[in-house]
Amino acid sequence: MLIVFAIIGGLVYNVAGVGGQMRSGLSTDDVAALDVGKLVQFLFSVVVFGLTGFLYARFTFRDRPGYHLGLRPATRSGFYLLAILMLILALPLEEWLGELNKRIPLWHWMVSAERDNDRQVEAFLKVHHPYDPVINVLVMAAIPAFCEEICFRGALQRIMIQICKRPMAGILVSAFLFSFFHFQFEGFLPRMFLGVLLGAAYWYSGSLWVPIIAHFFFNASQILLAMYDPGIVSKNPTIPLKLVLFSLVIVVGLFYALRKGSKTTYKSVYGSSADDYEDFLA
Repeated sequence: MLIVFAIIGGLVYNVAGVGGQMRSGLSTDDVAALDVGKLVQFLFSVVVFGLTGFLYARFTFRDRPGYHLGLRPATRSGFYLLAILMLILALPLEEWLGELNKRIPLWHWMVSAERDNDRQVEAFLKVHHPYDPVINVLVMAAIPAFCEEICFRGALQRIMIQICKRPMAGILVSAFLFSFFHFQFEGFLPRMFLGVLLGAAYWYSGSLWVPIIAHFFFNASQILLAMYDPGIVSKNPTIPLKLVLFSLVIVVGLFYALRKGSKTTYKSVYGSSADDYEDFLA
């Protein structure tokens, strides 16, 4: 799918006549290039992540592929709010992991790629039209939340849990790959951490809509905040240790509440023909 997207993205840039601007770096004043860049970002989420997850479900499950992908109601309505709170209140812990991540030595190309990505995000967040805030939330929050969850939780996590035969092991592997395939290595640890929370929210709730909605709220809150201060994208704020510990306690408590209220088992997901395995943290 990456090859397909590379072809589509290249065609869009060339037809729009902004290929040179994209190669030299986005300018916050080049409105036409920014609009095309957002379109390509939309296509990236849909083609690389959304289409990948859809094709997996379509070819794996002849009967109700969407249902098996996880597009069904949660077993308990309270799981939606629990997941949203867990991600939002995990922000201090996530920021602390980001600080820790930045202390890990990385190759120059990794750091350079991270800086280029930060500049692109800051350029996208610049408001030139009255409708830009809506477009930004749609392209950078709603579409990625839906498509990434379909790919990484709906498809990949299901595969990884079945391979590992342990839900939490499969969730950890899927979260690792979720973070890796963003190719933003200065934020690898916090993104993997969020992937674990999203994966657990899906497993325990039995519904992919739970992590989709939580993922959307998390992304949208950061985007709306960054639109008022685009420089926050590349800032590395110092988080007080007390706040980090408070965040950890709250997240663990909400995680426990999800687990305790869950009816999900390995056999209920993979069928009565599955071998009996003792779930690890299930």
